[in-house]
Amino acid sequence: MAKSKDVRVPARYYLRLDEVLRPQGVDILSIASSVGLSPEKLQEPDALLPFSTVERLVSAALKESGRTDLGLELGKLLSVSAHSIVGFGMLSCANVGQAIRFVSRYFRLVMPTFQLRDTLTPEHAELHFTPTTAMGHECLLFHLELIGSAALRNLHEMFAGARPPCRLQISMLPPPHVARYSELKDVRTSFGSEWGFGTRLRFAASLTAHPLMMFDPNSFKVADERCRALVDQVVGVRQFGEWIAMTLREVGDGLPTLPEIAGMLNMSARSLNRYLEREGTSFREIAGRVNHELACERLATTDMSVTEIAYSLGFNDTSNFTRAFRSREGCSPGVYRARA
Repeated sequence: MAKSKDVRVPARYYLRLDEVLRPQGVDILSIASSVGLSPEKLQEPDALLPFSTVERLVSAALKESGRTDLGLELGKLLSVSAHSIVGFGMLSCANVGQAIRFVSRYFRLVMPTFQLRDTLTPEHAELHFTPTTAMGHECLLFHLELIGSAALRNLHEMFAGARPPCRLQISMLPPPHVARYSELKDVRTSFGSEWGFGTRLRFAASLTAHPLMMFDPNSFKVADERCRALVDQVVGVRQFGEWIAMTLREVGDGLPTLPEIAGMLNMSARSLNRYLEREGTSFREIAGRVNHELACERLATTDMSVTEIAYSLGFNDTSNFTRAFRSREGCSPGVYRARA
């Protein structure tokens, strides 16, 4: 089983950071060189980059630019056609609903580190993007915003410039540039993880019947066959333990249960347990470790009381939390806070 960082992702999206950064005199090709990525490689039309390289590139771009909005701004540039053969297939669909189902089926060709689930209820059409690869916090936030922004741009195109009212939800704290989201026309944006994990976009279900101007059954068939041939070459989730730790850490309050985590991966709790056993770990061990890391962080950096921290981490009472904390740290939460 390959490591998560071995996942290879399309370089084409990250090259377009140049359009965001160049106006302020920052060169993405120079940044690429500084993290050991050949500028020539980044510019190859169909280049795939190890995700570990992407993490370094994103981190360096954020640091060099001093900006927090790179994901939001990059997403605004990514038209449907930016998604290569998947975008061609989307535009060849009969209507918006078929295009959403198509991109959902082949989303691993668009962004192999995320999955897309589309859900249709009588009231809403919903696109829910969740990471399938463990990544650092700043890289995760960059991609959550990037994907949400790009999804809005793509809907705008499919509705011929008349995007319907949408609700965008992103499981992160409001970013420093949160006011920029109020500039998005007919988009109600909310931040936080109360609803779940990832990025979610909703609009009225009836609008999925909206016809697409470039509908072409023959072109759609060609795109579908090509995507089917490509999809098996792309690596999906590999290290489940890393991914679970990231997910628990990002959700933070009221950690998800094993069945809930398994549901995110479209598998049973028993199957997920088997994968974790092969990796030499367990859900209980991972959850305990992440819980303790979050407890230490909140004791050291917040004014929350021990009781508040205990309840925020899913403990029913303070005594159970204190026992669990002492067993890992060798001291009580109060003593740890005094030393921090």
